[in-house]
Amino acid sequence: MAKVLLTGFEPFGNTPINPAESVMRMLDGTRIANGDIHGLLIPNNFFESIEVVTDAIEKTEPQLVVMLGEYSGRAIITAERIAQNYNDSTRYNLKDNRGVEMQGEPTIQNGPVAYHSTLPIRAMVMAMRNIGVPADISDTAGTFCCNHMMYGALHYIATNQLNIPAGWIHLPQLPQIAALPENIGNPSMSKETAALGIQAAIEAALANPRDTDDPIPSHLQI
Repeated sequence: MAKVLLTGFEPFGNTPINPAESVMRMLDGTRIANGDIHGLLIPNNFFESIEVVTDAIEKTEPQLVVMLGEYSGRAIITAERIAQNYNDSTRYNLKDNRGVEMQGEPTIQNGPVAYHSTLPIRAMVMAMRNIGVPADISDTAGTFCCNHMMYGALHYIATNQLNIPAGWIHLPQLPQIAALPENIGNPSMSKETAALGIQAAIEAALANPRDTDDPIPSHLQI
C-alpha cells in the first residue's frame, strides 16, 4: 500500500478559511486507490513551511507528495508546472503568518532558477475533467508561500535523490469566503467539489508513474 502525503496550508492573509486545509482534512485517513492518505497542516510561513514538509517526508517516507494551496481569483483547480526560486509577497500586499514579507529574495541561495513538478499533471488534470471537476495546468505558482514551499520541497527531494513524485495543486476560494463583501466577484468552489477533484488527481498520479503525452487543451494561460 502506497503512502500519500497530502499537505494543506492554514488560513492566511485575507483567507480566514483555507480550502487547502478543508480538503486535506476531508481526505486525511482515507484510502484512494492503493494509497493511504496522510494529511498534514502546514504553517503559512516562509521557510518554516519547507521545514515542516521536508521533516514529514523524512519521517513518513511517502511514495507521493501532493501539496495544496489557495489561489484567489482562479475559478478552477490548477496543477502547477513550475516553482521558481524567487519570492515577492509585497506585490500581493501580503505577509506570512509571522508578519514576514519578502521581496526579490531567493528561497535557496544559488539554487536552480526553477524546478518542474514531478507529478503526472496532464493525467491528473484529465482525470479531474473526466469526473466533471474543472481543472487545468498552470505555469505560474505565484511568488508567495505556495511557490516558496513547492520549490523548497522539490529542492529537498532533488538534492537527496529521492524517487518521490511531488508537486502543487491550487484550489479556488471557498464560497463562504468569496461571499465576503471584500471578495464579491471572486470565483469559488465548494470543498466537496474540490475534494472530489483531488481524489481523482491522486488516483491518476498513483496510476501513472509516467505522465500521459496527450495534450491538455485550454482556453487560458494561467
